Amino acid sequence: MNKPLKPVPSFATESEEREYWEQHDSTEHLDWSKAKRVTFPNLKPSTKTISLRLPQHLLDSIKAAANSRDVPYQSLIKVWLQEKLHSH
Repeated sequence: MNKPLKPVPSFATESEEREYWEQHDSTEHLDWSKAKRVTFPNLKPSTKTISLRLPQHLLDSIKAAANSRDVPYQSLIKVWLQEKLHSH
């Protein structure tokens, strides 16, 4: 038998809401078995900037390859890294 769900309370501030959810389980308020999976197709994955030291001749070769494909060289590096990861 399912127990009745409690209504989600109203909160005056975000900190009040945060404090409430730190001390309460959402299953008291929601039936997660009825939840539907959603996707957000317009969200961009988060990226992290790194510093990578490459020999000048290697960087020049990558830039030339990117130029011949009409893509930014950093994008080409990301594609090549992803392909290499998938192949291993």
